[in-house]
Amino acid sequence: MDAKVRSEEKFSKISISYEGKEEAELVCSTIDKITSKYPIKPESYTCRISNKKDVVVIEYQDDVDRMAGKIFEEIIKTLNITICD
Repeated sequence: MDAKVRSEEKFSKISISYEGKEEAELVCSTIDKITSKYPIKPESYTCRISNKKDVVVIEYQDDVDRMAGKIFEEIIKTLNITICD
């Protein structure tokens, strides 16, 4: 697994790539568990980037309080992602 974070004023996005059904279940359940703890709700979608890899994208718009950074950090730590651009 690896991740890429992009952030601008009031907008934050993390893309997490994963491979296989096992990783997909882990990523999705972790994201659901963590994001449900916070009052702001993200938009998210999943897409295929190669024959083996998929990516889930989580976006927060109008993040005035900048909560997304804390949420993304918690997701990255929980999933033990070591590669994050």
